[in-house]
Amino acid sequence: MAETNAEPLLRVQGISKSFGAVQALTDVDLDVPAGQVTALCGDNGAGKSVLIKCIAGAHEPDHGRIYWEGRQVRIRNAHDASMLGIETVYQDLALADNLDIVQNMFLGRERLRYRLLDEDDMERAAAETLAGLRVTTVRSIRQPVGSLSGGQRQSVAVAKAVMWNSKLVIMDEPTAALGVTQTTMVLELIHNLRDHGLGVIVISHNLNDVFAVADRISVLHLGRMVVQEQASAFDRQSVVEYMTTGGLGMAPLGVTTNGGGPA
Repeated sequence: MAETNAEPLLRVQGISKSFGAVQALTDVDLDVPAGQVTALCGDNGAGKSVLIKCIAGAHEPDHGRIYWEGRQVRIRNAHDASMLGIETVYQDLALADNLDIVQNMFLGRERLRYRLLDEDDMERAAAETLAGLRVTTVRSIRQPVGSLSGGQRQSVAVAKAVMWNSKLVIMDEPTAALGVTQTTMVLELIHNLRDHGLGVIVISHNLNDVFAVADRISVLHLGRMVVQEQASAFDRQSVVEYMTTGGLGMAPLGVTTNGGGPA
């Protein structure tokens, strides 16, 4: 999608985070526009999970600022993130296998009518959300989540995240351990989120998936953001070099780097 000059949905500036003597993030900047998919890449230990947990409220940064829709905010916990419209789908999906799709989507946020569960209203809302995301492969919204394929489970977890007026969805390795057909389903779901105007952050080691969905690519190396730019400015080899060394012999045309030279 075309780059705009509008204020990004999320802007992270100078975020640092340490755990004892381990410096996990150092002065990290990240812009996440609405209506675009931002791929967050990096080798193991680069700081990807720590960064998204700072955004999602699981960790509070030691230093730095977070701006949401142009205003500075403080995200102290997952509730703060959710109230802003930030939802995270972690790799374990946090679904209850023994509950059905509707029960999972409303777990902890059940709708009541006359002090009883409003099953009809929850069913209707769940069906509308799944239909809006064009999730059409589930047999019934009342089937147990434990009976779903990996791709269907990922779809339910994302639908659960977007039900609550979310504006940014963070997905941690959404295609890990999925087959080709299920991966295609999840990538299509990511496109649908973008087409609905949501900002999406995708963490992935699979560069085929990254280039299939990403509008922007940001690369972390040893806790520093070494590059972030439109996906069209990269090829696979350049992303691998940034991930493994923190720099390039010659940057792709138009790419701006943010420090963090070769390690």
